[in-house]
Amino acid sequence: MKHIDILIIDDEIKFADMLSRRLSLRGITCQACYDGQSGIQWVKENPGAATLILLDLKLPDMYGTQVLAHIKEIDTSVPVFIITGHGTREDEKVCRDLGAAEFIHKPVSIEKITTVLTHARGEMQ
Repeated sequence: MKHIDILIIDDEIKFADMLSRRLSLRGITCQACYDGQSGIQWVKENPGAATLILLDLKLPDMYGTQVLAHIKEIDTSVPVFIITGHGTREDEKVCRDLGAAEFIHKPVSIEKITTVLTHARGEMQ
């Protein structure tokens, strides 16, 4: 099993890759998946391997709430942060009810992500 700091599940390939590169410059290991199914599959194949998951709400193959529900069935302890440019208050309520730790509107800053990762690492110890 390969441990990583952050699993990014986002269909905006340029955004996910840029975010991954910028975080890697800070010593943060990332894995990017570009649709819901591949994100779920990664979590199934690597349970407990991610410290934090950043999940886009709108994906091409399924809605982020469906992905979140599947992830939480596999690993209830991993913090999942929803990142979206289109989420509503109702979306936020549903995500939190399903176990999302945070609901963040894009654009999201690198500083915000590093702060929440540091917090997630502290809770795991």
